[in-house]
Amino acid sequence: MSNSSISSDPIHYLDACELAQLIRERQVSPREVVQAHLDRAAAVNPQLNAFSLTLADEALAAAKQAEKDLVDGRRIGALHGVPFTIKDSLDTAGVRTGRGSRRFADHVPVTDATAVARVKAAGGIPIAKTNVPEFSAWWETDNLLTGRTNNPWNLERTAGGSSGGEAAAIAAGFSPLGLGSDVGISVRGPAHFTGIAALKATHGRIPFTGHWPATLRRMWHVGPMARSIRDIALAYDVLRGPDGVDPYATFGRDAVHARGPEAGQRLRVGWLATPGFGPVDGDVAAAVRDAAQTLADLGNVVDEARIPILADTDCTDVAARYFAAEFPPYLRPIVAGHEDALHPAGLAAAKLPPPSLEQYVAAEWSTEQLTSAFAQYFQDHDVLLCPVVTFAAPAHNRSEHIVAGTTVPAHHVMRATLPFNLTGLPALSVPFRFSRDHLPIGVQVVCRWLDEGTALRVGALLEAASEVHGQRPPG
Repeated sequence: MSNSSISSDPIHYLDACELAQLIRERQVSPREVVQAHLDRAAAVNPQLNAFSLTLADEALAAAKQAEKDLVDGRRIGALHGVPFTIKDSLDTAGVRTGRGSRRFADHVPVTDATAVARVKAAGGIPIAKTNVPEFSAWWETDNLLTGRTNNPWNLERTAGGSSGGEAAAIAAGFSPLGLGSDVGISVRGPAHFTGIAALKATHGRIPFTGHWPATLRRMWHVGPMARSIRDIALAYDVLRGPDGVDPYATFGRDAVHARGPEAGQRLRVGWLATPGFGPVDGDVAAAVRDAAQTLADLGNVVDEARIPILADTDCTDVAARYFAAEFPPYLRPIVAGHEDALHPAGLAAAKLPPPSLEQYVAAEWSTEQLTSAFAQYFQDHDVLLCPVVTFAAPAHNRSEHIVAGTTVPAHHVMRATLPFNLTGLPALSVPFRFSRDHLPIGVQVVCRWLDEGTALRVGALLEAASEVHGQRPPG
């Protein structure tokens, strides 16, 4: 087949929308596309360790069938022939789902997670499972089963967690599109660190069925990760809607927020860097201000927001109480007798002492107050712009960070993302600027509940002004 209409980027750096169009127009074959991504991963993955399991034979067989479906004129889906990758916490039928743990080294599910099944039904071809920290319970992707993932922009820096393997794979051109999950930072933080985009939709928009661990469901989200906002939008459209299993996934596919602004209308935008999320690196604060100015220059109403409860409440403490109350009792029976096979992060999670009843109730009250504060904020605003993480990708395995001259604990990495897991608000990470060390910096776009449409429109506007979008990591 002729490749004459393909853009100047190599196949492995084309986005999913362009690949799908080229495949539909038969300018490139599914097999060529899959092979190009497998070749790219074979060349670069030894440095990154983003893949935990490569599905080369299965992917090439699926690509062959996808080509036959085209020749035979069968009806095809929106992602027909397009490769995608899957975080190794999501079930894949007949394919090992190791969950970053020796405890699950031989675990092979019999069914696909709902999100996996939906992308496959749209024609997507799985080419790999991607690396995670043990039990997806850490902000760095490292484990004793498949090892540590490195950041493609700088191998000495982390790609984050828990969807760090997914983020690194997409940033490095192993995959145009991936499925991650997010309990406190886990799609948006790795996206920020590696210069890609990721969406945590409104809680319940995308079913969680088939994800492990299956506890802390009030905070977990499955979400798409990609290099372009249009790919995020396409994947979100494929993924959203109830599946009849996830009790939180009750919103019909056509559910929208009554007050979401129409495309083309002026947006009411608030931006917030400090105070609100503890110390913020100057490069990150500047990126948020630049993003706000970009939207102001486009004619939107922009002001500096003040949401006092964010400065008064450390959401990492609130979330830690939920985590300690729900995760260790769920985990301990599973790992009993296997403690010596656990990574230190997995073992620490299993041994966390529970909060007192008073501490748990206080966490509930803080979450309700936070939710109410955001409900009030979105009476007068359509968008909140803020950091994703308050610093660029740090060195591996740090127990603390120095941010704007202040030493903070490692869990500070979640300070700007956790408020939106606790409240279930939709939040989009958009790559926007580079740090002084030429590491990507993302901006977080938050909108009212069920208004992913506005988040994606704003994301597209910021992408057009981004100095990161379209840039490639070294190698």
